Amino acid sequence: MSESIRYTLRAARPEAHLFAVECEVSSPDPEGQQFALPAWIPGSYMIREFAKHIVSIRATAGRAAVALEKLDKHTWRAAPVSGPLRVTIEVFAHDASVRGAFLDGTRGFLNGTCVFLRVLGQEDRPCEVVLAAPAGPRGRSWRLVTAMTPTKVDKQGFGTYRAVDYDELIDHPVEMGTPTLVTFRACGVPHTIAITGRHDTDLRRLVNDVRKICETQIRFFGEPAPMDRYVFFVNAVPDGYGGLEHRASTALICGRNDLPRAGMRETTEAYRTLLGLVSHEYFHTWNVKRIKPLAFAPYDLDRENYTSLLWAFEGLTSYYDDLLLVRAGLMSRKDYLTTVARNITSLLRNPGRLRQSVAESSFDAWSKYYRQDENTPNAVVSYYLKGSLVGLCLDLAIRARSKQRKSLDDVMLLLWERYGKTGLGVPEDGIEQAVEEATGLQFGPFFAGAVHGTEELPLTRALNFVGVKMKVRAALTAADRGGVATATDQTVRQRAVWLGMRTATEGSEIKVTHVLEASPAQAAGLAAGDILVAIDGFKVDGKSFDGIVEQLRADQRIVVHAFRRNELGRYAMTPRSAPADTCNLITPSARNSGFEKWLGGGA
Repeated sequence: MSESIRYTLRAARPEAHLFAVECEVSSPDPEGQQFALPAWIPGSYMIREFAKHIVSIRATAGRAAVALEKLDKHTWRAAPVSGPLRVTIEVFAHDASVRGAFLDGTRGFLNGTCVFLRVLGQEDRPCEVVLAAPAGPRGRSWRLVTAMTPTKVDKQGFGTYRAVDYDELIDHPVEMGTPTLVTFRACGVPHTIAITGRHDTDLRRLVNDVRKICETQIRFFGEPAPMDRYVFFVNAVPDGYGGLEHRASTALICGRNDLPRAGMRETTEAYRTLLGLVSHEYFHTWNVKRIKPLAFAPYDLDRENYTSLLWAFEGLTSYYDDLLLVRAGLMSRKDYLTTVARNITSLLRNPGRLRQSVAESSFDAWSKYYRQDENTPNAVVSYYLKGSLVGLCLDLAIRARSKQRKSLDDVMLLLWERYGKTGLGVPEDGIEQAVEEATGLQFGPFFAGAVHGTEELPLTRALNFVGVKMKVRAALTAADRGGVATATDQTVRQRAVWLGMRTATEGSEIKVTHVLEASPAQAAGLAAGDILVAIDGFKVDGKSFDGIVEQLRADQRIVVHAFRRNELGRYAMTPRSAPADTCNLITPSARNSGFEKWLGGGA
């Protein structure tokens, strides 16, 4: 067995948000061992420069100091030594997101990419990790939770863990503090939910619902599950949403009111959204953590890893997250179709869909999707959003053309057998090849238009196959996002006009955040950052804005006053009729076998 790289991590100074981390190498490179901290974290496609949080670094061999030379922004080289080499860093940890490291007097949380140096040339060696209890009273009250394999730990979870290599080491987040812990088994696999932050959660309901999600997905891909244990890290905050997947855990952030409260009988939209997030990140256990693009096999942690397939790994996951909630009995069919309708509405309101394909969006995630600005809606399409609707169209097209003998489920299972179980990466044309092999059908024109092109998706035709009618109309109000309608529903009142700008309320002010392509606002010369003062002679603020806009008439010239750089400007604008960009879905009026098989998972 090769010698292990040994790490020791301590919550050295919680009041200063500092972790101290030692990395000991028994057989350093005789020409001078190099160390590096990752520039990004898998699952979040943006260069984050984690090394910027290192506040001190030193190296020793025995009692002697060893010189360190910094080679670039995140790489160091130690002077040659013959014996064991130890490098110690202090890391400032005050990023409470799912991607970072955080430490204060109440809790600690870390992703390995933020704190564990990579020993260059020795990444495939096993890692031994000592996660030490903090000093003082915290050491007696805090507990530690991780999905990493323990070798010798105390009853609070502190002690020694192991990972087969560096890639596994950085794929196991760690939580320490006083989280609420609940455990359950799904298909025989032990799962833990660790909730941090104040909350009033109905733990029994949460466990029952999350168990249904886990068992549905394990059975979808087939038992046994690909992990021996699993941890849901849940950070309950006043307002937040997000998640990041790992091979045997996920880090989630949610609003504390999103969790099911004791005595709450209904399923609120916020809780349903949280269950969708749980479903999404858990599905990643298979799709992206094990079925992964060839560009990620292995990850290059120093630079961007480009692939045009994020639409499949994030978009298809976004398609299945809510669909599997329906199959698990946690979302009604009406609520599911409402979600689909609102997703279609969001896509139709995004001019960027006509400029960028989802394949291009995937490739450009590093520079565009994860670095959004005021022009993003005009130039970028979300590979999450459009990718999920590509998945819907593809699934229903497969079902239609195969006369319900095949579905997208068969494609996912083929991908799991060929790539997930073997560790091979999916080539750039691998998804299309898998679709054609799993179904025996040719889908070249579909991929050319829906994935590599900017054609409108064939949503109407796809939904017609399962008896769902799609209607696109103008929005009724500024808050109208579409949803489920009945065949007899009539549009009673349309919103009068469309200005083509998005705004945000900041205090009492209305700030323009985006100006959409070919819109009245763009033609008038308004820009992101402008502070609206008056519309057609009426003062506007956070309370009055929507009401004033709804009273305007299409094709009647108005004057908008706005501050730009504290200078008052006057902008002539001619509003237009609200465009047809709001989707209603009408469910089958009678039992439809295609509808039942689609949502029930049959073929």
